[in-house]
Amino acid sequence: MSAPHRAFPRTRKLATAGALLLSATTAAAVLLPTAALAAEPQPDSVTTHSGATTTQERSRIDGYWTPDRMKLAGAMVPETTPVPADDNTPDDPRPLPPNTLDPGAVWTHGTAVDKSVGRLFFTFSDGYDGSCTATVVNSANRSTVITAAHCLRAVGAPATDTTWNHNLYFVPGYRNGTKPLGGFSIKTMATSSRWDTDPGKTTSEDVAVAGYDTGILVANPTAEGRRIADVTGSQRIAFTEPVKDEFIHTFGYPNGKLNDPSAPYAGSRMIHCAGPAEPGPKAPLLWGEPCDMSHGASGGPHLARFDTRTGVGTVVGITTTTDELAGGPARTLYATRLGDSAHRLYSWASGVVNV
Repeated sequence: MSAPHRAFPRTRKLATAGALLLSATTAAAVLLPTAALAAEPQPDSVTTHSGATTTQERSRIDGYWTPDRMKLAGAMVPETTPVPADDNTPDDPRPLPPNTLDPGAVWTHGTAVDKSVGRLFFTFSDGYDGSCTATVVNSANRSTVITAAHCLRAVGAPATDTTWNHNLYFVPGYRNGTKPLGGFSIKTMATSSRWDTDPGKTTSEDVAVAGYDTGILVANPTAEGRRIADVTGSQRIAFTEPVKDEFIHTFGYPNGKLNDPSAPYAGSRMIHCAGPAEPGPKAPLLWGEPCDMSHGASGGPHLARFDTRTGVGTVVGITTTTDELAGGPARTLYATRLGDSAHRLYSWASGVVNV
């Protein structure tokens, strides 16, 4: 990073300085999964954490996320970082031709994906704000949102409140500091119990490489009682084996320009990539496509069978990292693919009654 540096607790360093979309300094220290983690005989379980459960707390969080605060979420030194200019790239109502390679560009084509994907905001335990990307997915409670585990918490004991991020707030269709469909506080959230490892022995990079960087959220309804999927629509979700060279569309809100003037995106608009999926040479459980996104894109959906006319596809993975951790060609964006562990989280979230 070329921006002025200050020392932050590990939770902030991981989620904003790039990991699991890693910074260069963090990437150099990455270890592959430990033998103990890889050989863990017991199935993982669901580790849950409460969010905003009262009307007062929901109202406080909604007021906290002002336009300028949202625009600066992810800045390493927000006190001196200029508020980024709006991105006014013109919209294009024409559908993107199917199977068009895209290494990274502002999504200008509208459709359902422009409503069901959004920017996920949160506050670290040190009081600084960050952001990721998240997606509303089909579920029985019409309230389920999927993102990356490292967007919700650092590895560590789940009973330690400081491992979890706070003030979680999802803005579907976020654009230039606005909330086109409103903002949604989070009722409850969960990660895999594999994310509860001892941070002195195992890093979040280890756990992510082992395929456990998935987080799940249950969004609160609107003040009028509408559930989020009734407002935004939703994407399909599947828990299937990856297919080599399957054409995948990826969406996210990278905000690297906040800390590096040479970075292309400041989190103002949703960015799209598309290309054939390949496993990471150094992390074969992670699958990626050609894509030039940075931190802030974490948690974004990797969509198979995406219809560019309707903007609906099937979430099969969640953005985790880049080639710095997983290997492969430069400017490749890798996903934790959704398998049994993610299915367990999804089943738990879908069963949460949300009224």
